[in-house]
Amino acid sequence: MNKRKIINDPVYGFINVHNEFIFDLIQHPYLQRLRNIHQLGLTYFVYPGATHNRFQHSLGAMYLMQNALDVLCDKGIPVSPEEKEATLAAILLHDIGHTPFSHALEFFFVKDLSHEDFTRLLIGKLNHETFKHKLDLTLQIFENNYTKSFLHQLVSSQLDVDRLDYLNRDSFYTGVAEGVIGSERIIKMLNVYNNQLVADIKAIYSIEKFIISRRLMYWQVYLHKTVHVLEVILINILKRAKILFQAKQLHFISPSLRYFFERTRTNMDFVNHSEAWEAYINMDDNDILFCIKMWRQEKDIILSQLSERLYNRHLFKIEVAEQAFDEAYLDAIRLSVEQKWNLNREDVSYFVISGKMENRAYNKKMESIQILDKNGILSNMENISDHLNHRTLSESVSKYFVCYPKELEIRK
Repeated sequence: MNKRKIINDPVYGFINVHNEFIFDLIQHPYLQRLRNIHQLGLTYFVYPGATHNRFQHSLGAMYLMQNALDVLCDKGIPVSPEEKEATLAAILLHDIGHTPFSHALEFFFVKDLSHEDFTRLLIGKLNHETFKHKLDLTLQIFENNYTKSFLHQLVSSQLDVDRLDYLNRDSFYTGVAEGVIGSERIIKMLNVYNNQLVADIKAIYSIEKFIISRRLMYWQVYLHKTVHVLEVILINILKRAKILFQAKQLHFISPSLRYFFERTRTNMDFVNHSEAWEAYINMDDNDILFCIKMWRQEKDIILSQLSERLYNRHLFKIEVAEQAFDEAYLDAIRLSVEQKWNLNREDVSYFVISGKMENRAYNKKMESIQILDKNGILSNMENISDHLNHRTLSESVSKYFVCYPKELEIRK
């Protein structure tokens, strides 16, 4: 079988797959599953073009990783063919642990395992069951247990190829131009100093643009208020469906969801239990969407109402403020919902949701982006960048929200 392929990507053009092992990883069901998980969850309800998936992102990140490794090798940084293959595998597999709709349902199905935890476990399963320890080095790099730390930083850091791809890709598919970054220039300026990934001083303005673009994309796309409403409704649909299922009042459910609705699952369910893994890797966006389509016909008014609203985009109204909403105002909204639909106070919580959204473009508590100047002096990005001294870029910025049915007339 010919395992050397050319993939036509709308963002980068042609992506070459010239490694048979990498091709086998691409073909594996764990990675192919990502075709059915939207990269941006429910964002396509707001930006109709945002229908791209985690599989496309994984291929794009792999393409950028190929370029980054070639740049480092051209600069004399020793990276063996085995290390290159393992690093490509690490970035290719970095998202295989995602739940349906990506981050929207993180921790909903399994309360104490993140998608990174699932990714680590799934790479381990692939390594042990399918590829017979050929992913040993990949796991070391992914978990940052390998001697060459810069390889892990290419996979996961504040300037990794994951972020470089998703900003440009999400910008392309949403049409939000603020997300466009100079990823090619940034990659050309990457270097290694004392075993750490650094960027040459010539890249500083491109990196500043990268950080600014990340902040803008969060407010315009990732934390878009309508997207947030959609995610809130989705979570409440699944919460209600789980309660009804356990009360034997739910008439339709997919097999994969059934496993996670039977009881709250934890990491212990995945210790030597094949049924847990089978349910998880067989679950994708299609399970959820088809259930929601069917749940519109359920007798339970809460589940059918929420499902109808999401399916036909009859959404809640959302208010966003710089300060937390007054509790008396929230009580007035709850009372209106309670009276309009004759609900008890507990059930009102499905229709009135409040909380806060946070955005941090650059995290000073994480490992800093390192800049190398012409004299070989290394500096933290935040110490030499005027932009990163600004609170909105380097500190967490919070906004508070409340959402409720649009048909209510609420007076402040």
